[in-house]
Amino acid sequence: MGLILSIDTAVSVCSVALHQDGQLLALLELHQENVHAQKLMPAIKELMEQTGVQSSQLDAVAVSEGPGSYTGLRIGVSTAKGIAFAHSIPLIGVGSLDALAYQVKGFAEDGTVIVPMIDARRMEVYSKVFNSLLAIIEDIKPEIIDESSYQEYLKNGLVYFLGDGAQKVSEVIMHPNARFYNITNSAVSVGEIAHEKFEREEFVDVAYFEPNYLKEFRVVKSKKNPLLS
Repeated sequence: MGLILSIDTAVSVCSVALHQDGQLLALLELHQENVHAQKLMPAIKELMEQTGVQSSQLDAVAVSEGPGSYTGLRIGVSTAKGIAFAHSIPLIGVGSLDALAYQVKGFAEDGTVIVPMIDARRMEVYSKVFNSLLAIIEDIKPEIIDESSYQEYLKNGLVYFLGDGAQKVSEVIMHPNARFYNITNSAVSVGEIAHEKFEREEFVDVAYFEPNYLKEFRVVKSKKNPLLS
Protein backbone atom coordinates (compact mmCIF):
# COMPACT_ATOMS: atom_id res chain seq x y z
CA MET A 1 0.00 0.00 0.00
CA GLY A 2 1.17 3.53 -0.67
CA LEU A 3 -1.11 6.54 -0.23
CA ILE A 4 1.06 9.54 -1.08
CA LEU A 5 0.33 13.27 -0.99
CA SER A 6 2.51 15.15 -3.48
CA ILE A 7 3.29 18.87 -3.57
CA ASP A 8 4.90 20.90 -6.35
CA THR A 9 5.54 24.61 -5.82
CA ALA A 10 8.78 24.90 -7.81
CA VAL A 11 7.29 27.38 -10.30
CA SER A 12 4.22 29.61 -10.43
CA VAL A 13 1.85 26.61 -10.45
CA CYS A 14 0.66 25.54 -7.01
CA SER A 15 0.00 21.83 -7.50
CA VAL A 16 -1.08 19.08 -5.09
CA ALA A 17 -1.99 15.49 -5.92
CA LEU A 18 -2.99 12.29 -4.18
CA HIS A 19 -1.83 8.89 -5.47
CA GLN A 20 -2.69 5.39 -4.32
CA ASP A 21 -0.08 2.80 -5.34
CA GLY A 22 1.04 5.10 -8.14
CA GLN A 23 -2.47 5.72 -9.49
CA LEU A 24 -3.76 9.28 -9.46
CA LEU A 25 -6.78 9.77 -7.19
CA ALA A 26 -7.11 13.54 -7.33
CA LEU A 27 -5.31 16.68 -8.49
CA LEU A 28 -5.74 20.34 -7.63
CA GLU A 29 -3.72 23.05 -9.38
CA LEU A 30 -3.72 26.84 -9.22
CA HIS A 31 -2.05 28.59 -12.15
CA GLN A 32 -1.43 31.92 -10.46
CA GLU A 33 1.65 33.89 -9.52
CA ASN A 34 2.68 34.26 -5.89
CA VAL A 35 -0.16 32.28 -4.29
CA HIS A 36 1.79 29.45 -2.63
CA ALA A 37 1.88 31.01 0.83
CA GLN A 38 -1.86 31.71 0.89
CA LYS A 39 -3.21 28.81 -1.16
CA LEU A 40 -1.09 25.72 -0.56
CA MET A 41 -2.58 24.58 2.75
CA PRO A 42 -6.20 25.33 1.68
CA ALA A 43 -5.54 23.39 -1.54
CA ILE A 44 -4.29 20.38 0.42
CA LYS A 45 -7.31 20.58 2.72
CA GLU A 46 -9.70 20.74 -0.24
CA LEU A 47 -7.97 17.82 -1.98
CA MET A 48 -8.30 15.65 1.12
CA GLU A 49 -11.95 16.59 1.57
CA GLN A 50 -12.71 15.76 -2.08
CA THR A 51 -11.25 12.28 -1.70
CA GLY A 52 -12.46 11.64 1.84
CA VAL A 53 -8.90 10.92 2.93
CA GLN A 54 -7.66 11.87 6.38
CA SER A 55 -4.08 13.08 6.71
CA SER A 56 -3.54 10.35 9.30
CA GLN A 57 -4.12 7.79 6.52
CA LEU A 58 -1.18 8.98 4.43
CA ASP A 59 1.75 6.63 4.00
CA ALA A 60 4.15 9.32 2.77
CA VAL A 61 4.37 12.90 1.54
CA ALA A 62 6.41 13.89 -1.51
CA VAL A 63 7.62 17.30 -2.58
CA SER A 64 9.39 18.86 -5.53
CA GLU A 65 12.84 19.61 -4.17
CA GLY A 66 14.09 22.03 -6.83
CA PRO A 67 15.55 23.76 -8.60
CA GLY A 68 12.96 26.49 -9.01
CA SER A 69 11.55 29.53 -7.29
CA TYR A 70 13.30 30.20 -3.97
CA THR A 71 10.08 31.22 -2.23
CA GLY A 72 7.96 28.50 -3.82
CA LEU A 73 10.42 25.75 -2.91
CA ARG A 74 10.79 27.01 0.65
CA ILE A 75 7.01 27.00 1.17
CA GLY A 76 6.47 23.60 -0.44
CA VAL A 77 9.29 21.87 1.41
CA SER A 78 8.37 23.45 4.76
CA THR A 79 4.78 22.30 4.35
CA ALA A 80 5.76 18.77 3.35
CA LYS A 81 8.20 18.50 6.26
CA GLY A 82 5.50 19.68 8.66
CA ILE A 83 3.04 17.03 7.45
CA ALA A 84 5.67 14.29 7.53
CA PHE A 85 6.77 15.23 11.03
CA ALA A 86 3.24 15.60 12.41
CA HIS A 87 2.19 12.14 11.21
CA SER A 88 5.54 10.35 11.52
CA ILE A 89 5.50 9.35 7.85
CA PRO A 90 8.36 9.28 5.32
CA LEU A 91 9.29 12.34 3.26
CA ILE A 92 10.22 11.85 -0.39
CA GLY A 93 12.12 14.45 -2.40
CA VAL A 94 11.68 14.56 -6.18
CA GLY A 95 13.79 16.71 -8.49
CA SER A 96 11.77 19.37 -10.32
CA LEU A 97 13.49 18.67 -13.62
CA ASP A 98 13.15 14.90 -13.20
CA ALA A 99 9.40 15.34 -12.70
CA LEU A 100 9.18 17.49 -15.84
CA ALA A 101 11.04 14.92 -17.95
CA TYR A 102 8.84 12.13 -16.58
CA GLN A 103 5.82 13.71 -18.26
CA VAL A 104 7.06 12.79 -21.76
CA LYS A 105 8.20 9.30 -20.80
CA GLY A 106 5.26 7.72 -22.62
CA PHE A 107 5.73 9.31 -26.03
CA ALA A 108 9.42 10.20 -26.43
CA GLU A 109 10.78 8.34 -29.45
CA ASP A 110 13.93 6.23 -29.22
CA GLY A 111 16.99 8.43 -29.63
CA THR A 112 15.19 11.57 -28.51
CA VAL A 113 16.98 13.92 -26.15
CA ILE A 114 14.82 15.46 -23.42
CA VAL A 115 15.72 18.83 -21.90
CA PRO A 116 13.45 19.98 -19.07
CA MET A 117 14.14 23.57 -18.07
CA ILE A 118 12.93 26.04 -15.47
CA ASP A 119 13.10 29.78 -16.04
CA ALA A 120 15.88 31.42 -14.01
CA ARG A 121 15.20 34.93 -15.39
CA ARG A 122 16.81 36.81 -18.26
CA MET A 123 18.22 34.22 -20.69
CA GLU A 124 19.22 31.76 -17.99
CA VAL A 125 17.52 28.46 -17.22
CA TYR A 126 18.01 25.57 -14.84
CA SER A 127 18.30 22.52 -17.07
CA LYS A 128 19.06 18.82 -17.14
CA VAL A 129 19.52 16.52 -20.13
CA PHE A 130 18.07 13.00 -20.43
CA ASN A 131 17.86 10.37 -23.13
CA SER A 132 14.52 8.85 -24.16
CA LEU A 133 14.76 6.27 -21.35
CA LEU A 134 15.26 9.10 -18.81
CA ALA A 135 18.88 8.20 -18.16
CA ILE A 136 20.85 11.33 -17.29
CA ILE A 137 23.15 12.70 -20.00
CA GLU A 138 23.94 16.01 -18.26
CA ASP A 139 23.16 16.79 -14.64
CA ILE A 140 21.45 19.91 -13.31
CA LYS A 141 23.08 23.24 -14.04
CA PRO A 142 22.20 26.90 -14.54
CA GLU A 143 22.81 27.81 -18.17
CA ILE A 144 22.68 30.98 -20.23
CA ILE A 145 20.94 30.19 -23.51
CA ASP A 146 22.10 31.39 -26.91
CA GLU A 147 21.74 30.19 -30.50
CA SER A 148 24.54 27.66 -30.08
CA SER A 149 23.00 25.92 -27.05
CA TYR A 150 22.34 22.15 -27.40
CA GLN A 151 23.65 22.04 -30.95
CA GLU A 152 25.57 18.84 -30.20
CA TYR A 153 22.22 17.12 -29.61
CA LEU A 154 20.13 18.93 -32.22
CA LYS A 155 22.42 17.92 -35.07
CA ASN A 156 21.88 14.24 -34.23
CA GLY A 157 18.12 14.07 -33.77
CA LEU A 158 15.01 15.39 -32.05
CA VAL A 159 15.35 17.38 -28.85
CA TYR A 160 12.33 18.00 -26.62
CA PHE A 161 12.41 21.21 -24.61
CA LEU A 162 9.94 21.28 -21.71
CA GLY A 163 8.99 23.54 -18.84
CA ASP A 164 8.43 27.22 -18.23
CA GLY A 165 11.92 28.00 -19.56
CA ALA A 166 11.22 26.49 -22.97
CA GLN A 167 9.20 29.43 -24.30
CA LYS A 168 12.07 31.91 -24.22
CA VAL A 169 14.46 29.26 -25.54
CA SER A 170 12.17 28.82 -28.56
CA GLU A 171 12.86 32.45 -29.46
CA VAL A 172 16.61 31.82 -29.64
CA ILE A 173 17.14 28.24 -30.80
CA MET A 174 16.04 27.87 -34.40
CA HIS A 175 16.57 24.28 -35.53
CA PRO A 176 14.31 21.80 -37.36
CA ASN A 177 15.02 19.14 -34.72
CA ALA A 178 13.93 21.32 -31.81
CA ARG A 179 10.50 20.55 -30.31
CA PHE A 180 9.01 22.86 -27.70
CA TYR A 181 6.24 21.56 -25.44
CA ASN A 182 3.96 23.63 -23.26
CA ILE A 183 4.43 21.33 -20.26
CA THR A 184 4.89 22.74 -16.80
CA ASN A 185 5.62 21.30 -13.37
CA SER A 186 2.88 19.23 -11.76
CA ALA A 187 2.39 17.19 -8.61
CA VAL A 188 1.12 14.36 -10.84
CA SER A 189 4.58 13.37 -12.06
CA VAL A 190 6.05 14.13 -8.63
CA GLY A 191 3.64 11.54 -7.23
CA GLU A 192 4.45 8.99 -9.93
CA ILE A 193 8.17 9.20 -9.23
CA ALA A 194 7.48 9.27 -5.49
CA HIS A 195 5.64 5.94 -5.77
CA GLU A 196 8.75 4.35 -7.30
CA LYS A 197 10.92 5.83 -4.54
CA PHE A 198 8.44 4.69 -1.89
CA GLU A 199 8.71 1.12 -3.17
CA ARG A 200 12.51 1.36 -2.90
CA GLU A 201 12.27 3.13 0.48
CA GLU A 202 14.23 6.11 -0.82
CA PHE A 203 13.32 8.65 1.83
CA VAL A 204 14.99 11.86 2.97
CA ASP A 205 15.73 12.98 6.50
CA VAL A 206 12.83 15.18 7.62
CA ALA A 207 15.00 17.16 10.02
CA TYR A 208 17.80 18.01 7.62
CA PHE A 209 16.19 18.02 4.18
CA GLU A 210 16.54 21.32 2.30
CA PRO A 211 15.46 22.41 -1.20
CA ASN A 212 17.97 22.41 -4.03
CA TYR A 213 18.00 26.11 -4.85
CA LEU A 214 20.98 25.50 -7.18
CA LYS A 215 22.03 29.14 -6.85
CA GLU A 216 22.26 31.20 -3.70
CA PHE A 217 19.30 33.47 -3.08
CA ARG A 218 20.42 37.06 -3.53
CA VAL A 219 18.68 40.13 -2.16
CA VAL A 220 18.99 43.09 -4.51
CA LYS A 221 19.82 46.27 -2.63
CA SER A 222 18.03 49.50 -3.31
CA LYS A 223 20.02 51.83 -5.58
CA LYS A 224 18.42 54.83 -3.92
CA ASN A 225 19.30 53.76 -0.38
CA PRO A 226 22.08 51.15 0.02
CA LEU A 227 20.91 50.48 3.57
CA LEU A 228 17.61 49.10 2.27
CA SER A 229 17.16 45.71 0.61
